[in-house]
Amino acid sequence: MLLVGTDLDGLDIDDEGSFRHVALYADLKRLVRAARLPFRVAAAEGPLAHWDAVLVLNHTQWTPAQAVEVLAEPRVPADVLCHRAWHYAAAEALGPHAYTIDGLLLGEAVASAFDLYLVGRLLGHAPGSSFLESQVEAMRDAADAAGLDAEGFEALLARASAEPERAFESLRALLFDAATGLSAAEDVDAAAEVLARAAARDHGPLLYHYELRNWVLFARAQARASVPGDDGSARLAAPTAEVRAIDAELRAAADPIAWLDAHWLEPLRRKHAF
Repeated sequence: MLLVGTDLDGLDIDDEGSFRHVALYADLKRLVRAARLPFRVAAAEGPLAHWDAVLVLNHTQWTPAQAVEVLAEPRVPADVLCHRAWHYAAAEALGPHAYTIDGLLLGEAVASAFDLYLVGRLLGHAPGSSFLESQVEAMRDAADAAGLDAEGFEALLARASAEPERAFESLRALLFDAATGLSAAEDVDAAAEVLARAAARDHGPLLYHYELRNWVLFARAQARASVPGDDGSARLAAPTAEVRAIDAELRAAADPIAWLDAHWLEPLRRKHAF
């Protein structure tokens, strides 16, 4: 057997101590456990027991209703646990709209931008965090490649630490706009305009830290909301009103993390009694 099924109780959680002061982390962990969200672990000494292999599986075989995190060994980083929980919460909150291009990309934007929220919360509180070490370095590399100097990057981190909820929303909105814009672009020139506008925004230097190309290709391939064009070919769906309404509420929220807690997590607390 190449992959062995398990749930959270069968895994060790890496770096969990660094997250203990993040109140929402405990609820995300409870959600993963209460909903018995599945994981698959590569067989020890097998051909898939390394990061590159499980990354291919995670990037190509994911769907909202059957999201399974594949791991190279029976341990999961605490931030990956959060990412897993947010994808499940998005699928539950969006229902059938989770399968539209907008729904797929909103879920990914929320789950991915939460990393920056965690960075902001952990800075100054968990200096020994392996998550901080890896994420900040990777973000620094992306920002440097985008032309942001060291002083500018430190200022970006300082803003995330001072207002992690606003940093989350700024990045979430950026990722959603960039990904949906690329998905809807009619040609390469239109796509280039989308990227140029995104790069000029507040968290634009972090844009290429995220797997936008995979998100867009996956959403275009998987979305069920495509409609036939006049010539009989598939045409990508128009924006999904229900998903765009949620996007607008998050942009307007005084505290977007609290909004997600109330609207996405609270119904799941009741459903799974945690």
